[in-house]
Amino acid sequence: MTGAGEKAAQQGTPEASTVDRSDLRDALGSFATGIAIVTSIDETGTPVGVTVNSFSSVSMDPPLVLFCLDRGAFSLPTFVSASHFAINILESAQAELSKRFATPMADKWAGLRWTAGSGGIPLIPGCVAWLECARHEVIEAGDHLILVGEVMRVRNEAERDALLYKRGRYGRFVSA
Repeated sequence: MTGAGEKAAQQGTPEASTVDRSDLRDALGSFATGIAIVTSIDETGTPVGVTVNSFSSVSMDPPLVLFCLDRGAFSLPTFVSASHFAINILESAQAELSKRFATPMADKWAGLRWTAGSGGIPLIPGCVAWLECARHEVIEAGDHLILVGEVMRVRNEAERDALLYKRGRYGRFVSA
């Protein structure tokens, strides 16, 4: 005899999720990730940026990466319409910068130096790596959008330690 979930799977009908949001958040928080700040510029030339840990490689040929952004994010309209964005992969000493760009505030850029990359996108100094991307595709996925970019230019400072995040805490990988 099969259970209701097995029958639904066999028949191809989706089963309603019974996952508790808090339990899911805790479980996902157990997965250590790198931290990046995704940057772009809005239609007036003003820089925008947001901290993400939902960044991943998609393809090497063509070179594609993705990040996910909540539909309620203040910067969402800019990232959906901008032709370019940058993935600024943070260095282990940049935890305060990560917090700054993760917090809604009037001017995240106050006092922050940056250089212009492809299409004028902000590149944050001191990072481990920078990926300058042309927007390739936007995919709807639940309460987030998946933004896929084609990597147009890469800069890498491999000797720097990347900033890591797990269960609400920052850290870094310690080489043996």
